[in-house]
Amino acid sequence: MADEIQEIRSGEALVSFLPPGLSILVPVYNSSEVLPNLIERIIPVAKSLDVLFEVILVNDGSSDDSWNIIRTLATKYECIRGISMMRNYGQHNALLAGLRVARYATAATLDDDLQHPPEELPKLIEKFRDGFDVIYGYPESGTHGLLRNLASIATKLALQNAMGAESARHVSAFRVFKTDLRRAFNTFQSPFVSLDVLLTWGTAKFGFIRVKHEERQMGRSTYTVWKLIRHALNMITGFSVLPLQLASVIGFAFSFWGLAVLAYVLLRFMLYGSTVAGFPFLASIIAIFSGAQLFALGILGEYMARIHFRSLDRPTYTVAEITGGD
Repeated sequence: MADEIQEIRSGEALVSFLPPGLSILVPVYNSSEVLPNLIERIIPVAKSLDVLFEVILVNDGSSDDSWNIIRTLATKYECIRGISMMRNYGQHNALLAGLRVARYATAATLDDDLQHPPEELPKLIEKFRDGFDVIYGYPESGTHGLLRNLASIATKLALQNAMGAESARHVSAFRVFKTDLRRAFNTFQSPFVSLDVLLTWGTAKFGFIRVKHEERQMGRSTYTVWKLIRHALNMITGFSVLPLQLASVIGFAFSFWGLAVLAYVLLRFMLYGSTVAGFPFLASIIAIFSGAQLFALGILGEYMARIHFRSLDRPTYTVAEITGGD
């Protein structure tokens, strides 16, 4: 057991000769009431696929009784393995921890709140067998409010740029992919994690299929509009240079505008012997240029902050306890 904990902490995992089968990864956060129902639905579906399988429940610093429930379920079902984090690191960090110890050649991820019906998993598996490396279960219709949906769209646009893949617009936490893809990011240790971006480091074969998404059965989602915006910001500054390129374009555009204004002032002076009158005009030009400079400095600051966090060597996650899967 100690060797397994060290394996997760170091980011090293078995990456070759994985046996055929399915590793189902579920990040868990304050879901003690729904977990038993989730497992009762997952196991029959997994058995119907007629493959070896395991269910890895990653407790992401829950403040309720989720970890005790996971330990009980791991005692009841041999196929269940539990990993408990020392604190809340985030959904993608928890999934990365589970993926690094997955034992089978195919991995699937779904949420813990039953918004992703386990009964839809065979659809993803069937599509996955068509030769894709990653398949997303795209919802048939939005199940959130207007602001949440708009924030989700913005996140997916940011993800599309970071991933460089057209399928990013159909990204979902309901996924099936080759476990072997983890070799592409086996040594990744940044505290800012986007599993979808990391998967693009190992493949370009993405696909999606429409599946049913259900309403959350209990509680409220912790993914607020602000958290989605922050996640999009982390993705686009952590895995892309687009903001720096945008700052360069804006700087070039306003520099060109400044030269054009200067040429206009000089030409007017030569033709009419007077300069452009009016303080508001000059003040607006100064304000525009100051805003462009502050915008560029803000983008540089975001990148410097990430460099700072990387220099602190903050862990992607830290495991407190493991249960089941003996």
